[in-house]
Amino acid sequence: MSYLLPRLTTKKEVDQAIRDTAELVLVLRFGREHDPVCQQLDDILFKTSNLLSKMAAIYTVDVDSILVYTQYFDITLIPATIFFFNGQHMKVDYDRPDHTKFIGSFRNKQDFIDLVEVIFRGAMRGKVMVRSPIDPRNVPKYELLYKDI
Repeated sequence: MSYLLPRLTTKKEVDQAIRDTAELVLVLRFGREHDPVCQQLDDILFKTSNLLSKMAAIYTVDVDSILVYTQYFDITLIPATIFFFNGQHMKVDYDRPDHTKFIGSFRNKQDFIDLVEVIFRGAMRGKVMVRSPIDPRNVPKYELLYKDI
């Protein structure tokens, strides 16, 4: 399904999307086109893109093509979904150690819709970090491992 979503292929395109997307939540899905979990997430993103068109702009980014952002956001697990609003990186408290990105796929369309709506409403109020409306049982679990500390 990723072929149905707009794709950003260069660092310049990602920079421009972050800089130029105004008054909308920018959703960047980092992953690989042929990964089954990425395909599941892309299906959810595509099915909700029309419903969220007044609140969000959704793009896919290949982790292998734009290594600068892959390293900057420390994307080691895919898919990773990152949110921005007016050029500001939005953080979400998922009751997990990492608030900068959502790792894995959403369980259903409603979880994604609720999350984008909470981010949008929080950002419109000037918040940089919001609390996730997703049931903690539906958030994928993973462990953070820090190298060379």
